[in-house]
Amino acid sequence: MIERIHTSDVEPDADEVAIAGHVHEIRDLGGLVFLIVRDREGLIQIVFKEEREPELFEAVQDAGAEDVVRVVGKPLESDQAPGGVEIAPTEYEVIDEADSPLPLEISKDIEVDLSTRLDNRALDLRKPETLAVFTLRSKLMTAMEEWFDDEGFVDIKTPLISKGGAEGGAELFPILYYNQDAFLSQSPQLYKQMLMASGYEAVYETGTAFRAEDFATSRHVSEIAMFDVELAYIDDHHDVMDVQEKSLRHALRAVAENAERELDLLDVDLDVPEDDFPRITFDEALDLLETEFGHFPDDPTDLDTKGEKLLGQHFEEQGHPAFFVVGYPDEKFYYMQDVEGDDIASRKFDLIYKGQELSSGGQREHDADRMVEVMEEEGVETANFEFYIEALSFGTPPHGGYGLGIDRLVQKVADLDNIKEAIMFPRDPNRLEP
Repeated sequence: MIERIHTSDVEPDADEVAIAGHVHEIRDLGGLVFLIVRDREGLIQIVFKEEREPELFEAVQDAGAEDVVRVVGKPLESDQAPGGVEIAPTEYEVIDEADSPLPLEISKDIEVDLSTRLDNRALDLRKPETLAVFTLRSKLMTAMEEWFDDEGFVDIKTPLISKGGAEGGAELFPILYYNQDAFLSQSPQLYKQMLMASGYEAVYETGTAFRAEDFATSRHVSEIAMFDVELAYIDDHHDVMDVQEKSLRHALRAVAENAERELDLLDVDLDVPEDDFPRITFDEALDLLETEFGHFPDDPTDLDTKGEKLLGQHFEEQGHPAFFVVGYPDEKFYYMQDVEGDDIASRKFDLIYKGQELSSGGQREHDADRMVEVMEEEGVETANFEFYIEALSFGTPPHGGYGLGIDRLVQKVADLDNIKEAIMFPRDPNRLEP
C-alpha cells in the first residue's frame, strides 16, 4: 500500500506526514500556490512557497484539477485552512494526471441538472456532498444490521431469479434462464415465509428487488435496494411494527451520533424520533385527509402520494416524522385479512417517514388452507405457488414481517430531492448505464 494517512488524521504540529488524493482546487497567488487535496475523509490545504521550496513550487505549476497526487510535509496550524491545518510540503508526486477539461465541475458549487450528474456519475461521485450521501448510507445500514444481529436475527440470502413474483406478473422483468422462462426477483416475501415455516424464527436480508414499472417520479427506480425482515411466534402485527420502530430509531440515532460530518456537509439537522410512532388505521387516515385537508385519494383502497405527504405534514407538526397506517383493504393473499374481532380490514401496515412510504408489512396468513381460499377468491393461479403453499402446509407458526426501501430511507435522511441521488448507479426505464 502507498504510505499515507487520511486528511482527517492530520494533526497540527505533528511530525512529517504523507497524504494522497485528488487535486480538488488550485489557487495561484504568484509566489504562493494553495493546493487543496481531497480524499475520502475530507480536504487538506498544501501551501507551496516559491522562496521556501522552489523545485516543488515549479513542479506544482503543472497541477491540474482531479490529478491524483501524493504529498509529504509538515502539518501546521492554520485558521484559514480546511480543518484548521495545512501542510508545508517536502515531497510532491503526481501519481496520475486527469484529462482536461472536466465534463463536470467538482470543486465549485455550480447547479447542474440530475441527468447530467448521472451521465457523468464517476465524477459526480467524487463531490464531497455526494460522497457524504453514500458514507451516511453505509453508516445507516451498518447500524441497522448491527441491531438485528444483536437481537438474534439470521442474515439470509434469497434468490434474485424466480419462476414467478410475490406481487403479480405485470411488474416483473422476464429473463431466459437456460431453456426456461424466469423473472428477476420482485420481493423475497415467499422465501422469508418459507424460512419461518422451517424454524428460522427471525431473519433479515439486505438485498435487491426489481420492478418493471414505466414511471417518471422522484421516488421510483427499477432496481431497488431492500431491507427485508420476517419473525415468527408473534401475537399480531404490532409485534412486527415494534421491531421496525426500534430498529429504525436505533439506526437514526447511530447516524446522528456517528455521521456528524456527513450531515453537516448535506446541511441536514436529523431529528431522531424518540417518542412512540403513532399508529392509525387506514380509515382514520382517510378521515384525517378529508377533515384536515379536503383530500380524497382516487383509489379508495390505498393512499396516494399527495395523501402520504399531507399525513406526513400533519404528524411532523406534532413532532412525529414517522408513523404507521394499519388495516388496508383488499390486500394480497399472504396478509391476514378479515380477522374475527378486528376492526380493520387486514393486518397490513405501511410505515410513512417524512411524508413518504418507506415500508410495507404486516402479519402473514400462516394457515395454508385459508390462504389457498383467499388466493382462489382473488383469482391467483395456485399452481404457480405450489412450492410456497407446500412449505407452509407442514405446520407454520404465526409470523409477519416487512420490506423497507433502503434508497427511500437514505433519500429522506439525507434530504435529497430525488431517489436516484441516493443510489450510486441508478436504473430507471431510460437509464441502463453507467
